[in-house]
Amino acid sequence: MRQQTFAAGTFESYRKPTRRDQFLAAMDQVVPWGELCALIEPVYPKPEGAGRPPVGLERMLRIYFLQQWFNLSDPAVEEALYDSHAMRAFVGIDLGREPAPDETTVCKFRHLLETHDLGRLLFEAVGEYLQGRGMKIHAGTIVDATIINAPSSTKNEKKERDPEMHQTRKGNQWYFGMKAHIGVDSQSKIIHAVVATAANVHDSQVLPDLLHGEETRVWGDAAYTGQRKVLREHAPKAKDFTNRKRSRHRDLTEEERARNRTKSKVRAKVEHTIGIIKRVFGFSKVRYRGLDKNAHRLFVTCALANLFMARHHLRRCRQA
Repeated sequence: MRQQTFAAGTFESYRKPTRRDQFLAAMDQVVPWGELCALIEPVYPKPEGAGRPPVGLERMLRIYFLQQWFNLSDPAVEEALYDSHAMRAFVGIDLGREPAPDETTVCKFRHLLETHDLGRLLFEAVGEYLQGRGMKIHAGTIVDATIINAPSSTKNEKKERDPEMHQTRKGNQWYFGMKAHIGVDSQSKIIHAVVATAANVHDSQVLPDLLHGEETRVWGDAAYTGQRKVLREHAPKAKDFTNRKRSRHRDLTEEERARNRTKSKVRAKVEHTIGIIKRVFGFSKVRYRGLDKNAHRLFVTCALANLFMARHHLRRCRQA
């Protein structure tokens, strides 16, 4: 074990663990570092000749996860590593011996993951890891979609909005960006399916991709009304528990409203999951231009959201 330098030590007698310290300590315990690094290792650069060796793979993955948890750009995460003792300790950087990886190194690592579509593999690996530790996917699925906003301004180098993003109306308000579609287990709230589309794609068009096929019940809001044929084809055992909506010529009866309220008590669980993605991790706006890069980030964020929701269960398994 390497001895710490004075730069890595702390002489603050009255310092107490912050929420950031506690969060990073918990996530350090529950992230399956070995399994995730093994997915990336085949495409990660190897030391060659007498040149500078690449930064350690796990260290770069830790920095990349810090970006997702705290919604940091490449320059911002470099600055945060110099500013935050908790983040340096999590990554394993001792400023008395070495600098933090610069923003270019962080950017190249992110592009490496995007080029090889490793975000999807990381999401699947986390799902398998959770199932192996008792977090089973049950027979109930809640489906929903949420809009991730994109800049609508044309004050940029190309003088145009992102052509892969589109606008859509929700209620009386217009939004521009992409849409994150997720399928969530009705008991554990674990995300088992993710799809990213432009914002103008209707929620119901993605329904088949959000089902695992063994459902006995499917919940969703009124956007998924009238999809019984899709359910029979892709989840033949499933009962339709999506909310009913009023039509232009027919209002809902009081009985139908009561049924919708009952269904919404279960369907509300998906909002907890979306809240983690958008409010806790800050993924309410796209960071990159183009749908593929932001879809990659969505897969990684959903994988980390699953670990966050399962952290208490995973820590109990670790202590057992």
